[in-house]
Amino acid sequence: MLTETINNDMKTAMKAHDKVALTTIRLIKASLKNFELKVGHELTAAEELQVLSTEMKQRKDSVAEFAKGGRTDLVEQTEEEMKIVAKYLPQQLSKEEIGQIVQETIEETGATGKADFGKVMKALMPKVKGKADGAVVNALVTEKLS
Repeated sequence: MLTETINNDMKTAMKAHDKVALTTIRLIKASLKNFELKVGHELTAAEELQVLSTEMKQRKDSVAEFAKGGRTDLVEQTEEEMKIVAKYLPQQLSKEEIGQIVQETIEETGATGKADFGKVMKALMPKVKGKADGAVVNALVTEKLS
């Protein structure tokens, strides 16, 4: 399903002569194919989500590095790429929604303090995988367990 969408979007980008979109979509397609070869079977929806999340994280890290180096041209280009990758990711949860899920998970696990951080994260991450930034989740769990 995702492969079909990506192929259609690639054709559209080619027709529109949108170089940034075309390059980004090709990179996503290559990453999906490489991961498929690595695991040796057709990708599940969860595995596709994992690849897309990795693509998004790499771009976020790149934006931070480019900004440190004063390369605003590369920051803008990478932000455009992030918008394209985001199209294929599920709708992101708001900070309030993440906070609610964190609170529910803390109650489910019976966590009482910072020592239970790992237990909470282990139970929480599958619930928000691909729908929330790991750094935001980490900060909220730390805040609630303090």
